[in-house]
Amino acid sequence: MADHDSNTPYVPDIDEVLTDAELLVLQRQYEREHPNVRVQTRFNYAWGLTKGNKKQQQQLGIQMMHDIYDEVPERRRECMYYLALGYFRTGEYSNARVHIERLLALEPNNSQARDMRKRIEDKVTRDGIIGLALAGGAVAVVGVVAAAIFGKKSSK
Repeated sequence: MADHDSNTPYVPDIDEVLTDAELLVLQRQYEREHPNVRVQTRFNYAWGLTKGNKKQQQQLGIQMMHDIYDEVPERRRECMYYLALGYFRTGEYSNARVHIERLLALEPNNSQARDMRKRIEDKVTRDGIIGLALAGGAVAVVGVVAAAIFGKKSSK
């Protein structure tokens, strides 16, 4: 739970990672049903992949969720949430925001989605502040180096 503090909503799906053994159970079920995989099995496997600890797994889970979203209209609500989760976990915060906003447009009182939106906003804000601090530090270093260089030239 590295990103959670007392001022940030707790969204357990963001921090929960499936173990390789847990993911293997979902993968085996998917493989047993291939080529006629049930929607629920596809969804479970995609869900598990988004909660994996490898970016490649998460990206595959996102792709599978997109496929289910396109093919099965009655699963779109769940897909929007887990697409937001998958994109959040891969660091694609703008895509995460798009999907959580779509869900909130349909269900404005969905507290789970509102908490997810807050986590996305907090992460973007925190990363933006860190980025500004790093950029500011870099500018300061360049200024010090430039001053040292020009100071040496003017004293000659």
